[in-house]
This record gives sequence, C-alpha cells and structure tokens, in this order.
Amino acid sequence: MNGSDDRELGDLLRSAIAGDERSYARFLERVARRVRSYVSSRTAQGGIDPEDVVQETLLAIHLKRHTWMPDSAVLPWVLTIARHKLIDAYRRRGRRMEVDLDHIAETYAQPDVETVSERDIGRALASLAPGPRTVVAAISVEGRSIKETAQQLGMKETAVRVALHRGLAAIARRFGRD
Repeated sequence: MNGSDDRELGDLLRSAIAGDERSYARFLERVARRVRSYVSSRTAQGGIDPEDVVQETLLAIHLKRHTWMPDSAVLPWVLTIARHKLIDAYRRRGRRMEVDLDHIAETYAQPDVETVSERDIGRALASLAPGPRTVVAAISVEGRSIKETAQQLGMKETAVRVALHRGLAAIARRFGRD
C-alpha cells in the first residue's frame, strides 16, 4: 500500500464528507478499483461474483463513512469492509473459507462501534425511484446476487447492475453531505 495513495484517498474522503460531490465521486472510483482488485484475487475459484461484493462494499462505505476516523488511514478501513462483505458472500454460498490475513493484520481498522440503523437504510432506500429501490434492497439489504435479482425481477443482469449503480449513485448524491 502506497502511503501517498492513502493520503490522497484520505483528502478526497475528508472533502467528500465536507460536501464536495466531485471528491466523493473520485474517491469512490479509486476505491472501487482497489476493492475490485482485492476481491477478484480472492474469488477466482469461489463461485462468487466479485462485482456483487464490490457493490456491497461501496454501499457499506457510503453508509458507514461517518465511522472512518479522519486521522487514520483509509485503505485499511476500506479493505476491512471489503473483507467483511467477501466473508458474507461466502457465508451466503454456504462455503467455509480460510484466508491468511496475518501479513496485513497490523493494517486492520478498529472495529466499528456504530452501526447503521434500519431507519437509515429505510431513509436511503425511500429516496430512490421504485425500480432502483427494488434492486438496491434485493442486493444490498437482502443479500441476493446480481443473477438472483435479475431472475426474480425478470431483468437482464446488465440492467440490474446499471440499476444498482444508479441507485447507489443517487444515494451518494442525496446523502453524501451528511
């Protein structure tokens, strides 16, 4: 992990929390690339769609950005969230997986002491149009995969991904100033 990358991400996140939407968009783009790389390397043989985990991670980052301590590193916090979402994905698949994390143990963020309430989630979902709301709820709240959601809603997987992305972007725009 490059220290200057983490400082830049920290600056972007601080600006985003202060209300700068462009900084938030740049932060999410850069973090998505990091998370995608992290998740892809751990799902190659696991039957897990890495993009599902990436999207769930980005939603969790959005909903929990208030738990990040501005004087601490961003990437360990982000990768801890990604690791939890990856574990959740494997649990949903009914598989047990052991991942050696000793080589990065010192970079783990402190455990979250605050949680997102159902009210916060409901408020975020209520801000969406019915189509994206159904997709975001199915994937991010109920834990369904892109494929399952597409089948359930009679949509193509690509359309589900687009609706999920647009829904998460709308939530980010609406609540990015909290």
